[in-house]
Amino acid sequence: MKKPKRHPSEVAEIVAIQALSFVAGQPDRLGLFLSESGIGPETLRSAAKDPQFLVSVLDFVLRDDETVKAFSASSQLDPTTIAAARQALDPRGQEFT
Repeated sequence: MKKPKRHPSEVAEIVAIQALSFVAGQPDRLGLFLSESGIGPETLRSAAKDPQFLVSVLDFVLRDDETVKAFSASSQLDPTTIAAARQALDPRGQEFT
């Protein structure tokens, strides 16, 4: 049976939530992300419902080669897929897809 096709933004949200889980599982990266984003650990779960927050998660992962490589290996996603997910979540990027 064929799997139903998902909308690109839905797939992008899944990738971003995987990235958030990856960051949350690494105390050093999580601490850095929380301090840069200005949110506290108690609001992390509710913030994950906001597509703009998910963009910031992917921006955090994508800005550092080592983090991209580690997340890519952990999630078994190609770095280009991670970058494409970031584009799909950015409303300005939606105009060009």
